[in-house]
This record gives sequence, C-alpha cells and structure tokens, in this order.
Amino acid sequence: MLSLKFIRENKQKIVERLAIKNFGAKKIIENILEIDDKRRSTQKDLDDKQAEINIISKEVGNFFKLGKIDEADTTKQKTTELKESIKVVSQNLKEIEHSIIDLLVQVPNIPHELVPKGKAEKDNVLVRSGGQIPVLPEGAVPHWDLARKYDIIDFELGNKLTGAGFPVYKNKGAKLQRALINFFLDEAIKAGYQEVIPPLMVNEDSGFGTGQLPDKEGQMYHIPSDNYYLIPTAEVPVTNMYRNVILSAEDLPAKITAYTPCFRREAGSWGKDVRGLNRLHQFDKVEIVQIQHPDRSYETLEKMNRHVESLIQKLDLPYRIQILCGGDISFTASLTYDFEVFAAAQTKWLEVSSVSNFESFQANRLKLRFKEKGVKKTRLAHTLNGSALALPRIMAALLENNQTPGGIKIPKVLLDYTGFPLISACT
Repeated sequence: MLSLKFIRENKQKIVERLAIKNFGAKKIIENILEIDDKRRSTQKDLDDKQAEINIISKEVGNFFKLGKIDEADTTKQKTTELKESIKVVSQNLKEIEHSIIDLLVQVPNIPHELVPKGKAEKDNVLVRSGGQIPVLPEGAVPHWDLARKYDIIDFELGNKLTGAGFPVYKNKGAKLQRALINFFLDEAIKAGYQEVIPPLMVNEDSGFGTGQLPDKEGQMYHIPSDNYYLIPTAEVPVTNMYRNVILSAEDLPAKITAYTPCFRREAGSWGKDVRGLNRLHQFDKVEIVQIQHPDRSYETLEKMNRHVESLIQKLDLPYRIQILCGGDISFTASLTYDFEVFAAAQTKWLEVSSVSNFESFQANRLKLRFKEKGVKKTRLAHTLNGSALALPRIMAALLENNQTPGGIKIPKVLLDYTGFPLISACT
C-alpha cells in the first residue's frame, strides 16, 4: 500500500508509472487526495476542540478554587457540549480514514524503472539463460506418462481422494519430492537463511499484510467458520512474522526460509497447461524471504536471483530468466524476475520461481519499520521474496529431461538425498 505522504509528494510520477501496469490511476489518486484534505481539516477540527476542552477544564478548576461555583457549573456545561461534539467529529474522522484505506488498497505498487511496458507474458524481457536443452531418446514421453509407467505419481488417485490438481506422490516419486525439499532447504540455510515451519492457515490481517487480501481473495481457499485462509505461499505467514514490528538497522537483513504445502484455487486459469504437474491446487514449495534496508534491497534482489539460479544450475536444467512486464507483474511487486525451466518432452517452458522486490508496499500494510542508531524517526523496511523453488514443474522437467530407455536418471546433486541413482520399472 502506498503511503499518503508518498502519494501527496509524487502524484504525477505515480500516475505515469502505474500506466506501465496498465492501471489508470489519475482519478483514484485525485479522489484519495481530496478525501485526505477532508481528513486533515476534520483532524484539525478535532484537535481544536480537544485543545478548547483543555483550556475550559483549567478555567473550571480555577473557578472552583475561587469559590465561584455558578461560573464553574456554567463553564463545565460547555465542556459537556464539546465532548458530545468531539464524539461526532471522531466518528466522522474514522469513517473518512476508512474511506481512504478502501481506496488506497485499490492502488497497485509502483513498478521499478526496469519494468517494461507490455500487456502479457509475451512482452516479458529475457535477462539471461543457461543450460542445454536435452535431445530425448526416441519414444520419449511427457511426465504424466512417466509417472504412470514407473508408479511414482498417481493423478487418478488424487482425483478420487480430493479432486483434480491434488496428486498423490508414491514410492520413488515421494522420495524424490522429499529429496528436492531437503536439498532446497539445505541450500537456503547455507546461504544464511533461518528455517521456520509456519502455520498453513492465516487470518485476515495476515492476508491483508502481504497484499493477498483483498486483491487475490478469489484465488485462496477460505474457511468461513473460522475466517482463516489456506496459504497460497509461505510468503504470507513468514513475512507477517514481522507485522507491527520495529527492527533495528543492525537486525537487517532478516533472512527466513520455509518449506510448506501451498494451496491455490487457480480460479479462471484452467484453460491452459493443465496436464500432470503443470498446474495444481496443492503443491510444495520452499520460499526465501528477506526484510532489508531500502538502500540495499535491489542489491539483495540480485543476490536472491543468483541463489535461485544456482539451484537450477545444480539440477542441470535448462533455464531462462525474464523481467516481468507491466501487464504480467503482480499488484504488489515493484520488480519481478521469473525463472522458467524447459521440459523437453512437452517442448515448453515452465515457470518455477518468481523473485520480487516489493519495496515498502507490503511494509506499509504490515507496519514493518526499522530504526537506525542515533535517529529518532523510524522508516519502512523493504520486503523481498522468492520461490527457491516450487516443486511441481521442477519435478516435471527432471522426469522428462532425464528419461532414458532404462529409466529416469537422478541428478548428481540429489543422490545423497534419494539414495538411488535411477527410477526404473524394475526397482
């Protein structure tokens, strides 16, 4: 959420930059400032009335000291009238403030200068790529057929138990899944991240804090009886660990990693890429989150990018990294890098990670601040996060790219985690 101070000082810049996100901001920004002017005048009225009460209260006390009871009672009546007026003004102020918040949450984050214009993913800009696209053996098949052949993932059973998009991992498929999770967590810990295991459900305040509510309400699974939401990503509970927290500058960066299942309704997105592991309602992911000083957040973003890239490189998967254009970047992000790996049997690129800097947008909602030594005033921190990594499409690419006539080869980096080098029909 953009701050009122930032909006008031950067009105034209906001309108121009949000046009990159294909968002017409002029009318709503003008509306916000108009209502904020009303808030300011109402706040002044309230302050004046409270100051007047203080003055009158002193007068009443002086009258009583002098034994002027009638004058004291008459003056005291003014205090009673003022208190009633203050109640009305205070209620008006609350309603005005709620109106401002209702508008502020509709305004997206300002895109960074690097974010290109564009309407959709075809307009994203390639940053770099790596790895070699494998030449598959004759008769190579996509991962959903490999899963059935080697009895490692059961999509039909998941559909029976729950519904489409909830696969059951079995046998060496289950162990490979667990191996990937442990590998990603170990690499994050080596990079200085502290591991946590957060709740898989969050309250409304947490959903608001990171921007899932009200923007993505329809994408989350909701439990009405408790008003909890199943997490769409560990970003939500992990970042909210710092809600209403004031850190010292020496505490920055705070680096957290977490493995969680993630739950997404994926409403309206089932028209493409739905086979197998390509799009699921429940999936596993290791997340990395950093709370950083504003002066260092873009340097940190690059370090997080390199961390995610190193994971893909160690798995020996062909990949590419893109900057998301204005039409593809999220409501809350200032700058996002998307990582895709190539699934050779499908001959398509699959997204496996997004790494984003939200600058102070989430921190303003979270009231997440930090204080520098010798400086009285606090500042909003910057928040960053990334998938390191999301498992389903990594698994899909590993199965497809490493298939041989004798079975599916396990990447060398995972051998200590799996305990087997091959997934084959006879083992």
